[in-house]
Amino acid sequence: MSTPQTLSQYWLSQVDRYHGTNKVAVRQKDLGIWQPFTWDQEYEQVRDFCLGLLALGLERHDRVAIIGDNDRQYLWGALGIMAAGATVVGIFTDVTPKEVEYVVNHSDATFVLAGDQEQCDKLLAIKEQVPRVKRVIYWDERGMWHYNDPWLMDFKDVQALGREQGAEADDRFRRIIAQGQGSDIAMFCYTSGTTGLPKGAMITHANFIYQAHAFAEIDPRTENDNFVSFIPLAWIGGAALDIGPHTTHAVILNFTESPETVQQNIREIAPDSLLYNSRLWENLVSVIQVRMIDATWFNRMLYNLFLPVGYRMADHRLQKKRPSLWLRLLYRLGDLLIFTPLLSQFGLHRARSAFTAGAALSPDVVRYFLALGLPLRQIYGSTEVSGGAVAHLADDIKFESVGVPLPGSRVKISPEGEILLTGPGLFAGYHKNPEATEEAIYVDEEGVRWFRTGDAGHIDEDGHLIYLDRVKDMISLGEGDQYSPQYIEGRLKFSPYISHAMTLGDEQKRYVTALITIDFDNVGRWAEKHGLAYTTFTDLSQRPEVYALIRKDVQRVNETLPEAARVRRFVLLHKEFDADEGEMTRTRKLRRRFLADRYSQIIEALYDGRSEIDVTATVEYRDGRVGTIQTTLHIESMDEAA
Repeated sequence: MSTPQTLSQYWLSQVDRYHGTNKVAVRQKDLGIWQPFTWDQEYEQVRDFCLGLLALGLERHDRVAIIGDNDRQYLWGALGIMAAGATVVGIFTDVTPKEVEYVVNHSDATFVLAGDQEQCDKLLAIKEQVPRVKRVIYWDERGMWHYNDPWLMDFKDVQALGREQGAEADDRFRRIIAQGQGSDIAMFCYTSGTTGLPKGAMITHANFIYQAHAFAEIDPRTENDNFVSFIPLAWIGGAALDIGPHTTHAVILNFTESPETVQQNIREIAPDSLLYNSRLWENLVSVIQVRMIDATWFNRMLYNLFLPVGYRMADHRLQKKRPSLWLRLLYRLGDLLIFTPLLSQFGLHRARSAFTAGAALSPDVVRYFLALGLPLRQIYGSTEVSGGAVAHLADDIKFESVGVPLPGSRVKISPEGEILLTGPGLFAGYHKNPEATEEAIYVDEEGVRWFRTGDAGHIDEDGHLIYLDRVKDMISLGEGDQYSPQYIEGRLKFSPYISHAMTLGDEQKRYVTALITIDFDNVGRWAEKHGLAYTTFTDLSQRPEVYALIRKDVQRVNETLPEAARVRRFVLLHKEFDADEGEMTRTRKLRRRFLADRYSQIIEALYDGRSEIDVTATVEYRDGRVGTIQTTLHIESMDEAA
């Protein structure tokens, strides 16, 4: 057999390899039981769906949108679409009908796969606005029995059409897959749209295949590896580390029962490798810290006794120093008594590798997990380079860096200090937007195409890439002093009591301030433990005791920063930042310009010396009622005595 050029061809080679062996391809937790599906069963599911779509009028190079939680049907649907020579268009589940309308129309999708009733309702609400869509196909039939619109169709009914091909089905299916080329577009991944409408990045089969093989070189994978699929498959990180390795290396994908049971299901599977975005790792640190606060005195004693030992071992590893025999013995004891049992509570005790991607992760978080014995490795890249282009190696982790280029990828810094990336993962361009494609690509004197990341950074003497922040977000405070808002925000979010932070400052303002949102669950538990009564998020956030709690964390971060970059004043906001209100992207990145405009009066108060400001707040009470209240926000100055 010739070398496969597409994900579908790789997938078919795995099917043939494991035919008749009962080798598990995927599992899904359903009604409390992990249900396994073999490669032979997956083949039938994908074949029938692919041929069913073709019977409905799908053509090669058509686009098919998918909106739904990670499920085996999502995977089989995507594989069936690609097998037909069409392109998958991922849509995040929490978007509004208007956002669905934009992506469906912009991508020219002719079919949509919708996971459940909620997503079908979004499509029905915009039916007249998406005239190209021939059918909406759903795979979760719960709640759909009373829907009579012929526009809607059950996933199983599509497969039934495919089975009508009879004896010719296998030959036709294989012939269609054989027509694929590496340059075919496998997926449209829409960018987060922090500066405007989302752009549809076109990712080829060759891009995905390169990613899978490059990561396999730095993190070898086997056919017995288990990976839990829960990072949204609409995001390039989810697709590249789920679908790619499954097709190229036969990695077993495990689908959770629901988004609410992810942590429990991960604990049950105890995967060999794991990808969390930076926010999930930060949340996990908060959960562990809070659990240890509430643990028995004996477990707290063990944790407080051995965590410094873990940090010493982590620092030896980071500095590539050989630890003493005494330190190794102490760490082995700590691992036995506290670290492994602690990691096992979260299904991380068997993880050979753990990765983080998305927004930059605080060095404190990386060092913390390394102290617990989990080597947390950063991935740096973007949708436009098919996910990762830079990553830490298992034996070369520097928590101040994001790693070194993957095999085959290259990185360099422009004269303006911008990070440029290139390699086999470089995307094919933005769909229907040649102007944006031209703007995103820099062609050097040798004719090499480089992606302009928009990020500021530099390369250190060891070849590691040091990421600073977005170029446009690097802030000058005058007199040559600069600071990275994202770096400070990452340090602040290491606190279990801080959910999000947005730091501010420029040449006119001269010093750094911060908008901070509390972690309502963790601060609420802290308040209850200390006998502090409260009613709502707004009420809790403005308690003097909570300000004193957060002030300690701000002070802790300030001690690690140069004088010019220290947070001088901060305010605890009366509400969380909300993606539905446009304050964050769907990947939980802050929309800084939007936030600066929305909270302009609060920001003004941070800089004009006021100690409080009146705001109008929308609050949701514990009984579900929503109301609007006037409240006063306190502004804390770090220059004042605590």
